[in-house]
Amino acid sequence: MRLLFEMDARDYDRNGVAFIRHSARCIYIKDGLAAMAHSIKYDYYKFPGGGIEKGESREDAMIRETREEAGLAVVPGSVKEYGYVHRIQKSDNKDADYFVQDNYYYLCEIEEGLQVQNLDAYEADEKFTLEYVEPDRAILVNRDVNHGPADPIMLEREARVLELLKKEGYFNRAF
Repeated sequence: MRLLFEMDARDYDRNGVAFIRHSARCIYIKDGLAAMAHSIKYDYYKFPGGGIEKGESREDAMIRETREEAGLAVVPGSVKEYGYVHRIQKSDNKDADYFVQDNYYYLCEIEEGLQVQNLDAYEADEKFTLEYVEPDRAILVNRDVNHGPADPIMLEREARVLELLKKEGYFNRAF
C-alpha cells in the first residue's frame, strides 16, 4: 500500500517507550459527498474506522469499525487499497512516551440501507453521527473550528486525505 504522507509531531522522547496501534478506515464517496463520522459534541469529521484488533486483518477491522461507527455495511468484494498515513506523536497513554499509528485507508462500496450503530463509550459521548459531507466543508470544519480536546493531528490527517482524494478526482467519478 502506498504511503500518502507522514505526520511526525516531534514532541516526544525518541528513546522512550512506544505505544503502537494501527487503524483501518473506510472511504465511501456518493454523489460527490464523503461518508464521514461527525462528532456532534466537538464538531469534527473523520472517516469511519478504527483500531485493528490482534489477529484481525486490516480489511476486516475496517469493515467491522465502519459498521459500528457509521452503521454502514461495506461490500467486501468492493474493497480497494487507497493508501496509508504514518503518524507519530507524544502519547496520552501513561505507560508510553509516544504513539505510533499507521492509518490504512480503503475505497469501498456500501450495501443499501443502514445498520445499527454500535458505538463505544467515547464515540457515544461524542455523539458520532453518519453524515454525507462535501469535502471542502469537512476540511474547513476540521481546520477552523474549536474542537475542545479532540486531537488536532488526527483532524489534520483527515483533512489532508480529503484534499488528496479531491486532487486525484475521486469526488468527480464513480469507482
